[in-house]
Amino acid sequence: MRVAPRLAVSRDRNLLFVTALLRSTGTSLVGVLLGVYLAKLRLEASQVSRLDVLAAAAFVGMLNGMGRDRGAALVLEQAILPGATGEARRTVGFAWYSAAQDVGHAFGALLAGAPLLVQRWAGVEELESFRWVLAANFVLLLATALLYRFLSPAAERTTAPPAAVPSERTRSALWKLSALFGLDSLAGGFLTTALLSFFFFERFGVSEAIIGLLFFGARIANTASHFAAAWIASRIGLVRTMVYTHLPSSLLLLTVPFAPTFPIAAGLFLFREGLVEMDVPTRQSYVMAIVCPEERTFASGVTNLVRLGGWAMAPAFAGALMQGASLGAPLLVGAGMKILYDLALFLAFKEQRPPEEVGR
Repeated sequence: MRVAPRLAVSRDRNLLFVTALLRSTGTSLVGVLLGVYLAKLRLEASQVSRLDVLAAAAFVGMLNGMGRDRGAALVLEQAILPGATGEARRTVGFAWYSAAQDVGHAFGALLAGAPLLVQRWAGVEELESFRWVLAANFVLLLATALLYRFLSPAAERTTAPPAAVPSERTRSALWKLSALFGLDSLAGGFLTTALLSFFFFERFGVSEAIIGLLFFGARIANTASHFAAAWIASRIGLVRTMVYTHLPSSLLLLTVPFAPTFPIAAGLFLFREGLVEMDVPTRQSYVMAIVCPEERTFASGVTNLVRLGGWAMAPAFAGALMQGASLGAPLLVGAGMKILYDLALFLAFKEQRPPEEVGR
């Protein structure tokens, strides 16, 4: 039976939300447990980010220690989403998409306490229980692959044929955005979930279950912030929302390494998490708004590829800083770089507005 075009588009939108939820659940689970798992293998901090086996797994299976969904599927989904939501609700659509990701991130963080349950119920030894739980990521990724089969042909449709060469205006904007996003992602590579969980584990001696609860709370704060970001952006604009919310979150992060106790560090971290993700739906919406529909896949691919490059390089340096300087050094470096990114982004793009903001 043929599905009506409007219903097909609505179904595509909902399928994208579900796949984002499932994929981010597995990614978050891996991100939280990876640092603790490697610590239990008695690896040095510098070795946590430079293992050949993990590099091979990251290449083949998009495994990462970010605790965030950053794979190739994200590129395609971001290009499809504006057409599935409509231009008028583009930012709101990205807010729901980001919220679905963070609900998955929250569930994945909560599941980080599952090794203890597996040990008690199945009677397996500690490291084996970690392997059982980490294998759940495979099941979740397989489910997303099956769901993609139900996307309608409308997911492929654009108003014009795909552009072989992006326009000069698009190339100029992408050059600047790529440089800035590269700086931001390099900073984010110093703040992966795996390294943060390692920091809390080693600095305060808390268990993986407590760390899982902390990141569960962080993802809940992230989720709520996306809808606030869409509301704020409708009033002050996308670029200002990105900067005015992201800059305070970076300043808060600077305080975490100096916290004397875990409750204080956790409180500061959660406060920061309530602000740090507000730039995600607004940034995604902004990139898709300033390029033509037929250039969206290219723009999404370029900007996400640059971000992945930064995230790939930084953890090795972060691990070396943890070992050579202090556990909190990567947090300070990452926060400082993010502050520089926020200021540069505002100066470069405060006058380049998306179509819906022209004339305000």
